[in-house]
Amino acid sequence: MNFEHLKVFYTVATKRNFSESAKNLHLSQPSVSSQIKQLEASLGVVLFNRSTKKVYLTPEGELLFRHTDQILKLVNQTKNEIALMSEKMNGNLEIGASLTIAEHILPRLLGFYKQQFPQVKVHLKVYNSEIIVEKLLNEEINLGFIESMVNYPHLNQAAFMDDELVLIASRSFCDDKIGHKDQISPEELFSLPLILRERGSGTRQVIEEKLIQNQLNPENLNVILELESTESIKSAVEAGLGVSLISKSAISKELKLNTLKELSISGIHLSRNFFSLYQERNLTAVSDSFLTFIKSYF
Repeated sequence: MNFEHLKVFYTVATKRNFSESAKNLHLSQPSVSSQIKQLEASLGVVLFNRSTKKVYLTPEGELLFRHTDQILKLVNQTKNEIALMSEKMNGNLEIGASLTIAEHILPRLLGFYKQQFPQVKVHLKVYNSEIIVEKLLNEEINLGFIESMVNYPHLNQAAFMDDELVLIASRSFCDDKIGHKDQISPEELFSLPLILRERGSGTRQVIEEKLIQNQLNPENLNVILELESTESIKSAVEAGLGVSLISKSAISKELKLNTLKELSISGIHLSRNFFSLYQERNLTAVSDSFLTFIKSYF
């Protein structure tokens, strides 16, 4: 039984498609088909039932898939442990993260991590949660960091830090529309002009979920502007166009400079978790060390 054949088999079993598997493995489709046939010949069984568009595992294929999953994880774990035994950690760390985490959480963490492991080359890209999942499954990135949970059985997911969404307004807006108080009622929130992230973003999703949990309809919010960038939202709020609900981790500088004011909403606490996401069989020694570093930091 050839180990490379097992990796090809696992990819086809996961993708359920020869052409997609060939693309993912950077092989030609005839090469993938040939390796599957060789594996079937060596085992003396048929591993896939083929249709025009998809392939399906036979009972023998299901058995091999379960054991191959364990084999690949064990091989990867062994490689990682051997790498950790060496004095120097080096290699690439490919990360995909949602906007808030990429802009306001990871840069500081990666800076400290690089001080400890200067030989590691880090590549951080901003994606939405759906793209992060896709890139993890295609093994284009090692780690993902997202603002809300996703339900995908082939990925490991864990909360790595708490976050809080707070209501922000400019000082001038508070003087004109809110007054000198530090807390508003839910009814007042629905009357104020709101500047929010776009629908489908992690931040917007949490806001809507928390309001529903408090028997409030997010459709009744007075959203006057939707923006795709945290920085553009802060600029719009500083200009007095309205208020916003934003991660507290994104406004530390503005609070120190006194350009924005933080407000609370009576009876509503907009807390959430940030999550790390990875595929166990693609967890390299470098990515594993970064996850361990994050756990020790928080």
